[in-house]
Amino acid sequence: MSMNDPLGDMLTRIRNAQLRGKSTVTSPASKLRAWVLDVLADEGYIRGYEKNATDNGQGELVISLKYYEGTPVIREIKRVSKPGRRVYMSVKEIPTVRNGLGVSIVSTPKGVMSDANARAANVGGEVLCTVF
Repeated sequence: MSMNDPLGDMLTRIRNAQLRGKSTVTSPASKLRAWVLDVLADEGYIRGYEKNATDNGQGELVISLKYYEGTPVIREIKRVSKPGRRVYMSVKEIPTVRNGLGVSIVSTPKGVMSDANARAANVGGEVLCTVF
């Protein structure tokens, strides 16, 4: 089956699993998804993830979700740049999420990183999603 927005699909799977109170969720594996999950893990929004092999050779990512006193750590996760409308921003234009309480995930020439790391490295790029 063809998928137009694989990253958006993964974010929706995370959102839906947290609404149901699941401890883990699976998603098809890709490099971009793994890089975004690395940023989410570094920022403390998920416990971690692991890649498992499947019969079709693509593999899948098993994402361990994080909860604090029974409520999900991720309150809001939104896709900013979509396949139909890409959103690119310079380092000065990268938005702060909820006055710095959240994080924007940016795809830069130096890799996928959080908005704070992108400002520190003085690089802009495509704003993939925001997390709060």
